Amino acid sequence: MSLILNILWLVLGGGLLGGAAWILVGILCALSIVGLPWARAAINIGFYTLLPFGQTAVARDELSGREDLGTGPLGLLGNILWFVFVGWWLALGHLMMAAACAVTIIGLPFAWVHLKLIPIALFPIGQTIVPNEVAYGARHGWRR
Repeated sequence: MSLILNILWLVLGGGLLGGAAWILVGILCALSIVGLPWARAAINIGFYTLLPFGQTAVARDELSGREDLGTGPLGLLGNILWFVFVGWWLALGHLMMAAACAVTIIGLPFAWVHLKLIPIALFPIGQTIVPNEVAYGARHGWRR
């Protein structure tokens, strides 16, 4: 089912446009040298945006049970800088695409995916993309 939904998402839901925007931002961050810490997160989330069904974004500390560089104070600083320079307009793009998808009944699941991508667009540092089963286990106290 995830395969069918991902194909429909790419064609009808704006997944190709959203994923391309994320990957473009990741490339621009990498080219700027200063943006290297954000480039990997942006490209990972770009691939997640291309194929979101069957995957979930989870905080790394929630998954592993311990803080790391991206989930501590430096991650907070990175998220604040991301929000100011890039995050708000990526989130705005997802909000506009969600509104466009929500016009039709068929587009409602795709609108929901765009809405799920807004918090990730605002604060991506410290997030990781995992299969739904792993995310379920992390949220219920199961550790890897």
